[in-house]
Amino acid sequence: MAVAPYATPIERAWHYIFRAICALVLLFLIAPILVIMPLSFNSEPYFTYPLPAFSLRWYEDFFTSDRWQIALKNSIFVACATTALATALGTVAALGLSRANLPLRGLIMGLLISPMVVPVVITAVGLYFFYSSVGLNNSYIGLILAHTALATPFVVITVTATLTGFDTSLMRASASLGAPPATTFFKVIMPLILPGVISGALFAFVTSFDEVVVVLFLASPEQRTLPKQMFSGIREQISPTITAAATLLILFSVIMLTTVELLRRRSERLRGIRG
Repeated sequence: MAVAPYATPIERAWHYIFRAICALVLLFLIAPILVIMPLSFNSEPYFTYPLPAFSLRWYEDFFTSDRWQIALKNSIFVACATTALATALGTVAALGLSRANLPLRGLIMGLLISPMVVPVVITAVGLYFFYSSVGLNNSYIGLILAHTALATPFVVITVTATLTGFDTSLMRASASLGAPPATTFFKVIMPLILPGVISGALFAFVTSFDEVVVVLFLASPEQRTLPKQMFSGIREQISPTITAAATLLILFSVIMLTTVELLRRRSERLRGIRG
């Protein structure tokens, strides 16, 4: 944003000082990332600067090591299953919450998003004792259900935000033309809320893929995910392969955030067209 032509010298100075402060804060936040990424190309098994030479040996170890590949496959499997469940449940919940005559709407919304507020370690401990009584510890089903509970609030929030400007007269028009509820949902509602659904699904996937605390409590060595492998690697044996895995996760997160931003802009354009 440019400085207003009628701004005083003090306002102009504050304009540039404020932006300099924001740039310094941003640099402080991303500096650890900027430091880690070059280390993944280090030719030596040490976290040192300057780099003696560049090498892809740690990326090769990541893609060829059985430990890392099993952890990666487990993370993808659990994240995909979690995304499917969380997206379905969160979308249905958001559609129900969008009804103005829903009783106790605020209370239900608070319960649905409570996993975002409660510290994850408390959730993990509670799930551990509950799963111990029903026999779901050390199982993929238990891990997927736990991740679904953590990821569903993100779907609920994004889909609810998309439904804020939804024109309910379209549903009545579809029903008046004889369309059953399923046809109305897939032909009228879903195309309009699709950007929010996809954004929620991406958030759910990232939430599951990056989660480590619940995995530490509930997963066995056979269900070891990529974040747990990285956590264990830091504690047991520090290897630069961790930096390669972290770099790949950073790139993946950047792609996800870029996709979400593009979907948000598309949703705004669709709202503008409908308006």
